[in-house]
Amino acid sequence: MAVYVIAQLNIHDRTTYAKYVSGFMDVFSKFAGKVLSVDEATNTLEGEWNYARSVLLEFPSEGDALAWYNSAPYQELARHRHAASDANIVLLKGL
Repeated sequence: MAVYVIAQLNIHDRTTYAKYVSGFMDVFSKFAGKVLSVDEATNTLEGEWNYARSVLLEFPSEGDALAWYNSAPYQELARHRHAASDANIVLLKGL
């Protein structure tokens, strides 16, 4: 069953965040995921969406998603994201 990772980010240091972005696909491509959307101009239909960047990723399974997220290469890269932004990241199971 497919799973989705949704990330909401507010970036406060674009220079440091660029280090994360520059290495992201090199790490991500080693796992079974797909980048479905990266958007900084969302169209909020209801409520409030107080984040500058929204990211939607798809993986074939929860195991694949967690293998990517918990991998040493991703966690090393994520230190740049942690330093440069505040985020909410969730994993949702598909139907």
